[in-house]
Amino acid sequence: MAHNPHAPQGPEGNYDPAGSTQMFRAFVDEGAPQSRQPATPAAPPAGPRVGLIVGVVAVIVILAAVGWLALG
Repeated sequence: MAHNPHAPQGPEGNYDPAGSTQMFRAFVDEGAPQSRQPATPAAPPAGPRVGLIVGVVAVIVILAAVGWLALG
């Protein structure tokens, strides 16, 4: 491999022949601005919850009607 004079130097003054440190730093620096997300999570959609409530109310109404007809 050719010597890269721009490669970062280790604590002993030896360069990283594979350039892994340099590639890691480039990867981390490249992904940093894009990985920011809002601190508060988004609220779940209310669609399934509304449907569940309507279903439970419908079951109660049907059971009440069946009971009224059976006893009446």
